[in-house]
Amino acid sequence: MKKLSARRRHPLAAVVVLLLALAATGGLYAAFAPAGTAKADETAQSLAIEEGKKLYTVGCASCHGTGGQGTTDGPSLVGVGSAAVDFQVGTGRMPAQQPGAQVPRKKVIYSQAEIDQLAAYVASLGAGPITPKAGQYSPDGADIAKGGDLFRNNCAQCHNFTGEGGALTHGKYAPNLANVSPKHLYEAMQTGPQNMPSFPDTTMPEKEKKDIIAYVQAVNSDRTETPGGFKLGALGPVSEGLFAWVFGLGALIACAVWVAAHTAKAKKS
Repeated sequence: MKKLSARRRHPLAAVVVLLLALAATGGLYAAFAPAGTAKADETAQSLAIEEGKKLYTVGCASCHGTGGQGTTDGPSLVGVGSAAVDFQVGTGRMPAQQPGAQVPRKKVIYSQAEIDQLAAYVASLGAGPITPKAGQYSPDGADIAKGGDLFRNNCAQCHNFTGEGGALTHGKYAPNLANVSPKHLYEAMQTGPQNMPSFPDTTMPEKEKKDIIAYVQAVNSDRTETPGGFKLGALGPVSEGLFAWVFGLGALIACAVWVAAHTAKAKKS
């Protein structure tokens, strides 16, 4: 008994007991862990990729190549990620009706389940931006004022100050953001579709993306309300300056002419 008590008081006894407990815990977890769940997830992912490949072969391969390597009619999809597929197909831009300076938004022809399958297949071709979860793009609790600052600094040059959109060069344009879902706004910032630059988390953190989404939703929530007065197309200072120049200065000139005419009449009389 004295020998056993002395061993219990040994400085390394606690370490040995801890190691034995960890080993026992790991063994029990390995024995009773729901390995079937992990296998089920892997199986579901494999099925999604397989179904996505079938959809891709029918609707995408003619332009992007049988293995997503790209052709003269479409860019490579290796490394674009599932977020790009969810945005392009989820907004109806893809499959494209015809080549052009810019592919417009149109009616979506795939279900969300089919879009997820296409995204799974394209994501398997190479790592890229992942389709965001609801918590990443939800504007709840976002700073609308900060989002406005970020939007004006990074987006207004093309989309105008409230996301009305605008013309670019060579037949391209920045689309109107009024009816774009928060998910697709987030994915557009992630992936930089068509002429838009991309804003990965290393450039624009998730919180700032959510602030921008909150601002875009706020200024487009009810276009009939304009607390600042007539919105003049909501295009920013250009239209407002033009209005002030044409009508404001015109009114002043008309006033000056009227005063001069009446002054001349008064002198003659």
